[in-house]
Amino acid sequence: MLLLHGSEGPNRRWTETMAMFLASQGFVAAPFPYSRGGSIYRAGDILDVELAETVEAFRLMRTDPRVSGPMGLWGISRGAEHALLLTSLMAGEASRDLPRAVAVLAATDVVWPAFLIANADIGHREPIDWSKRAWRWHGSTEGLDPRSPIAIERYAGPLLISHGEEDKLWPVALARRLEARLRAHGRAPEMHYYPGEGHGLGPEAASLDRTRVSDFFRRHLVG
Repeated sequence: MLLLHGSEGPNRRWTETMAMFLASQGFVAAPFPYSRGGSIYRAGDILDVELAETVEAFRLMRTDPRVSGPMGLWGISRGAEHALLLTSLMAGEASRDLPRAVAVLAATDVVWPAFLIANADIGHREPIDWSKRAWRWHGSTEGLDPRSPIAIERYAGPLLISHGEEDKLWPVALARRLEARLRAHGRAPEMHYYPGEGHGLGPEAASLDRTRVSDFFRRHLVG
């Protein structure tokens, strides 16, 4: 399965910890570094990210001789947005590369603008620039404007959504809106809400969520 990091970048603990845990459970799990620039000390920008490159990463991963079954997708925060948005776009095109199952933590129900690390640095707290786009699809930003709803209801496959109820960055209301919209379209997402937890889960909740994600993928990818 492919794992998508948030605005912390590909070199921080969330995706690597999840990848190591899933590997310990027998999955082939690879973090995909989609942000622009950055290093082990500094996150990169999420700006004009071509989502079709994630599809190519999926296709490349399928050529690995260790990969013998269907593919899954997991994302956290901006990576959760990435996962849901990409899945909705692929479902809209009835793509043969559509992931078999998708799990996300701390998700949003709408598209957000670009994340620029310079704006997040101490001493540079600038307003969000709503004119800058985070995502592209086949070279175009059409339909990907900030505040546009993510049409994940197009996806008929298994979906797990986890969210901390005390999230101050992306409030839990975003996950509840996703759940309501999915159920209104006849979908049955697996929802996990964590009381007292914020945008990043504490050790006990994170451990529980990793176990739930592993069980979810085992049910839907392995059978």
